[in-house]
Amino acid sequence: MSEDRRLDVLRAIVEDYVRTREPVGSRVLAERHNLGVSPATIRNDMAALEEAGLIAQPHTSAGRIPTDKGYRLFVDHLATVKPLSQPERHAIEQFLDGAVDLDDVVARAGRLLAELTGQVAVVQYPSLRRSGLRHLELVAVGEARLLVVIITDTGRVEQRMLDVVELPDEGTLAVLRARLNAVAVGRRLPGLAGELESVAQQLPPDDQDLARHVADVVVQTLAEEGEERVMLTGTANLARTGMRFEHALRPVLEALEEQVVLLGLLTEMAEDAADRSGVRVRIGHETQYDGLFETSVVTTGYGSEGEVVAAIGSIGPTRMDYPATIASVRAVARYLTRILAN
Repeated sequence: MSEDRRLDVLRAIVEDYVRTREPVGSRVLAERHNLGVSPATIRNDMAALEEAGLIAQPHTSAGRIPTDKGYRLFVDHLATVKPLSQPERHAIEQFLDGAVDLDDVVARAGRLLAELTGQVAVVQYPSLRRSGLRHLELVAVGEARLLVVIITDTGRVEQRMLDVVELPDEGTLAVLRARLNAVAVGRRLPGLAGELESVAQQLPPDDQDLARHVADVVVQTLAEEGEERVMLTGTANLARTGMRFEHALRPVLEALEEQVVLLGLLTEMAEDAADRSGVRVRIGHETQYDGLFETSVVTTGYGSEGEVVAAIGSIGPTRMDYPATIASVRAVARYLTRILAN
C-alpha cells in the first residue's frame, strides 16, 4: 500500500511542478491533492522517493522536484492518456486536409503539433527506402534524354534524368511505361529489382537496355539515404518554457540545428519499446545527446498502408505535460497516416 501511495505522491509532485515550475512541498501536496494522509506522512514518503533518486531538492530551502528517473516512473505508470476533444480532432483534420502536397503536409503537421504542445515539433520526411511506388512516369526530353518521375505512396516525388543513345518512339515508350507500372506499383524496395528485370526480359531485345536503365534509376532512387531530412517547427517555444539560456536553452538550440542528430535520435527511438499506441518517450539523459539532456522527446511513427515510413515527435523540457504531449503526438500521427493513405 505504501508503494502505491508513494507513486501517488510522485504523480502529484510531477503534476504540480509541471503546472507551477516551482519546487513542491509536503504541505502544498496535502492541500492540493486528496492523498488521504497527513503532511507528516507525505514528508516520509517524499524522503523515501528522494532516497530512491526519484525526486531531488534543488536548494536547501526549497521543496522537491522530479528527477529524470522520477519522470520515467511517472510516464511508465500513466494509466490513461486523455484523448483530444472532438473539436480538437476536427480542427486537426480540417487543417491537414487543406494540404496540397507532401511538403505542405509535413509543414502543416509540424505547425499544428508545435501549437498543440507549445513545444518544438519535429517531423521526419517519409523515407524513400521504406516507401512504395505509386506511379512511374517516363517523359522524353529532347532527342537523347528521358525524364524518370517517381511518385511514392507517401506523396514524395523524385525526378531523375537519364541519358540514352536513342529514344524510342512514343508508342514504345507508352508500352514500357505501362508494363513497368503494372509490376512496380505498390512495391517496396525489397523485391522491386527482380520485378522490373522480369519486365525487361519480356520486351523486344532493342528495348531491353532502356528498360534496365530505367529500372536501375528507380531502384537506386528508392535506396537513397542522403536526402533524408526533418522539418523543425516551434523552436521559439523553448524560450517560453523557463529554460535558462546558458545552462540549457543554448545547448538545445545547437543540437536542434544538427539534422544528423535529430535523424539519428528518431532512428534510435524507432527501436525503443513503445506503449500500446506506438508512442515512445526518452527523458533527459536517455536521449544520449549532450545538448538534449535537459529535454524530453516524445515520438511515434506514421506511414501508409500499415507501414511506418517516418516519425513525428515533440521536444520540450523534461518538465513537460507528458499526457497532453503523448496525446497530441499520437493524434497528429494518425491523421498524417490517414492523409498519406489517401
